Amino acid sequence: MTTPAMGGDRLLPEPDPIAREYLLLGLRLGQHIPGLVDGYFGPADLKAQVDMEQLRTPSRLTADAAALRERVAAEVRPGAPQRADWLTAQAVALETQARALAGEALPYLDHVERCFDFRPQRRPDEAFRKAAATLDALLPGAGTVGERLAALDRNLTVPVDRVPDVANRLVERFRSRAAAAFGLPSGERLRIALVRDQPWSGYNWYEGGLRSRVDLNLDLPIRAPDLVHVIAHETYPGHHLEHAWKEADLVVAQGRLEASILLINTPECLISEGLADLGARLVAGPDVAAGILADVLAWAGLAPPTSTENLIEIAALRRGLGAIAVNAALMRHEELLPHEAVRDYLVTVGLMAPERAEKRLSFIEHPLWRTYVFVYSEGEALLRTWLERAPTDEQPARFGRLLHEQLTPSAVQLDVASSAA
Repeated sequence: MTTPAMGGDRLLPEPDPIAREYLLLGLRLGQHIPGLVDGYFGPADLKAQVDMEQLRTPSRLTADAAALRERVAAEVRPGAPQRADWLTAQAVALETQARALAGEALPYLDHVERCFDFRPQRRPDEAFRKAAATLDALLPGAGTVGERLAALDRNLTVPVDRVPDVANRLVERFRSRAAAAFGLPSGERLRIALVRDQPWSGYNWYEGGLRSRVDLNLDLPIRAPDLVHVIAHETYPGHHLEHAWKEADLVVAQGRLEASILLINTPECLISEGLADLGARLVAGPDVAAGILADVLAWAGLAPPTSTENLIEIAALRRGLGAIAVNAALMRHEELLPHEAVRDYLVTVGLMAPERAEKRLSFIEHPLWRTYVFVYSEGEALLRTWLERAPTDEQPARFGRLLHEQLTPSAVQLDVASSAA
């Protein structure tokens, strides 16, 4: 039996009872938390049912999540332990968010841990200071590190009218490399759009039917090295390829309809953002990075005052500095420091321009993203460690598991620990 998919023109299998309960739980909780449902391409009748029924209370949804966990333990775990682990971790995250809505909020860091199946750790400031010292030695020109970064940024800014062409060229470059390394599900496709007034730099909206729309935010100038990273992150082998393969493999081929809803602030997000950041390294790694950036600079009509190799090293250091968002979120929500103090920390220790520090803080303070901020650097660090536990020639296949399987952060941590023993 089949039912129409929400996001495309495919027919999907009928969900089993466990998947049905999970989809209903996510859709119902999404009525209370705007943005929680990041994408839905599951059965249309379930979405219609939730839209028409009386709103369920947070307390009732808390009980629904607990009941789902019990059913998963009894009915799924004996035959499919990986699926059971994934469903359980996701249900814990949804139960945690429902409890918070019902007035049973946990301390911030405990809430984060239950949402992501992972407890973030504060990074030592000394690591950021070392990165700043290395940047000081690499940056061209005279002045403070901040002044020279600002000057370099002006030379690296892709003109707005050239962003669509450069982005589409990069998409095709990365699509070819991802196809060779990981394969592509037949019929997948995506499109690029430009937006403003968003707290993020780029976003993949997965629509189902193997289709995505990728939004690039023009609120701040787009630097050429950042555009290389964000395109790989959002498209190939990042979010678009992950969602397309999981739709093809998990939903259509295996009938695991729980994968037809994408839910923010759940463990799947830490895996997804981590693999997207890690995947950028795989398609734009050391063997091709200089050539890719040189092409982007040419397409954009830019001539920066230093070599592409130097620019790549500078960009890597700046992405490493981006992990300071972990500390900033803990300072703002765990230590309850004021906005101005955290902004100054991002500027002085993280070397962010004031306008970028404000944009980052708008993300950290946003009701939906205040917990999500951890998934990028923490997810990438976890998955990089896991990937590097495998021999070099086996790493593409190990990365491929992230595109096809229902892995949880705790399962990855356990694998890392066992391989280190």
